[in-house]
Amino acid sequence: MSDPLLEAVRSGASEKELLDCELPTRFRAAFTLKDEVGIFEGQTDKDVRRSLHVGEVDMPELAPDEVVVAVMSAAINFNTVWSAIFEPVPTFAFLEKFGRQGWYGARHDLPYHILGSDGSGVVVRTGDGVKSWKVGDRVVLSPSYVDEEDHGSYDDGMMSETQLAWGFETNFGSLGEYCIVKANQLIRKPRHLTWEEAASNTLCAGTAYRMLVGRHGARMKQGDVVLIWGATGGLGSFATQLVKNGGGIPVAVVSSEEKAEIVRSQGCDHVINRNELNLGEQGLRHPKAGRVLGEAIRRLVGEDPGIVFEYLGRETFGASVYVAKRGGKIVTCGSSTGYKHEYDNRFLWMRLKSIIGSHGFNYHEAVEVNRLISLGMIHPTLSKVFPLDGAGDATRAVQTNQHIGKVAVLCGATAEGQGVDDPAMRERIGEEKFHLYRRSV
Repeated sequence: MSDPLLEAVRSGASEKELLDCELPTRFRAAFTLKDEVGIFEGQTDKDVRRSLHVGEVDMPELAPDEVVVAVMSAAINFNTVWSAIFEPVPTFAFLEKFGRQGWYGARHDLPYHILGSDGSGVVVRTGDGVKSWKVGDRVVLSPSYVDEEDHGSYDDGMMSETQLAWGFETNFGSLGEYCIVKANQLIRKPRHLTWEEAASNTLCAGTAYRMLVGRHGARMKQGDVVLIWGATGGLGSFATQLVKNGGGIPVAVVSSEEKAEIVRSQGCDHVINRNELNLGEQGLRHPKAGRVLGEAIRRLVGEDPGIVFEYLGRETFGASVYVAKRGGKIVTCGSSTGYKHEYDNRFLWMRLKSIIGSHGFNYHEAVEVNRLISLGMIHPTLSKVFPLDGAGDATRAVQTNQHIGKVAVLCGATAEGQGVDDPAMRERIGEEKFHLYRRSV
């Protein structure tokens, strides 16, 4: 059935015209089901296309500090994969816990979970307590869900005991025609980007910004040598740009010459193809992996890295600790190859190195990295775009690592390329900047 409000958003309707349209009571979205939590038990290949469904869901009641956004595009992150395979714990456990926090939380405790932690779109309704945003605003969405009444959030939103990952630990995420967010998740959309480009940045770019630039991370300075694992992944592709833009010296680790060419096109002069390190079947878990990698880095830049950008975990962590220079920092935000790390602690304590744990980002950091994107200093790294009905296929591409950069899903947008408000800026930057990752797909 036709949705007049969504059609009005697509046509660029005014605030009054949007308010004159009735908010639908149901909408299409991608979700998992609580009664399917055990479907992958005992299976090796937990294919997310079996657990991620697209269909109609109910529009929830709006809280005073929230807005309804008509989602034009969303993006897939690894937390979407974790949600869809119900690991490391089923996300319905998060929704049940949230549901015990009064009626605002109880709205989230449903037999279905609408996923998605990145998105772009248009505000179509605002709660009574929202002051700085209005219907018709074009926005991107931060996944950091913070209770403004928690005192910890005033020091750093990520230190709040009640901080949640929207669309992962909450319901009503971005993979649908509409989503529900708190007003302090809204950020102005970069005017020169398409809907799908704008939707694909915030989670990974914000995480990389906090790890490298923000005061809670490695606090990179000009001239710092930074080793970046998985430099064409969602996180690594933004880390490479942030280091280069901030006057650092990125050393990118990739797994193929094709990927090496992509990061060189981003301005990274120093690239290591991990498959050329000749470490045999053990790969980077080889006892001499750190020494071999360190020699490769010194051949390129003449010194050891002061910062190691880590998110791969078990496979790479031992080498990361080894190669960091005396007094260097290993900043980590994840463990995609395994959570239990092994490293020789002598290389940490005797050379005065430090490990910094980093998780997500606060609202200020999200706004700051979005400013860099809006200024054209940092660019999207989008490689593939799927329709909403293909949300399972999009998530499968990320699950099986059949992608580089970021993967987006069109929700309310009817085709790629829509949503650009400043074509002149886009032309000044050069269209090729937005297609580096797409050329390699």
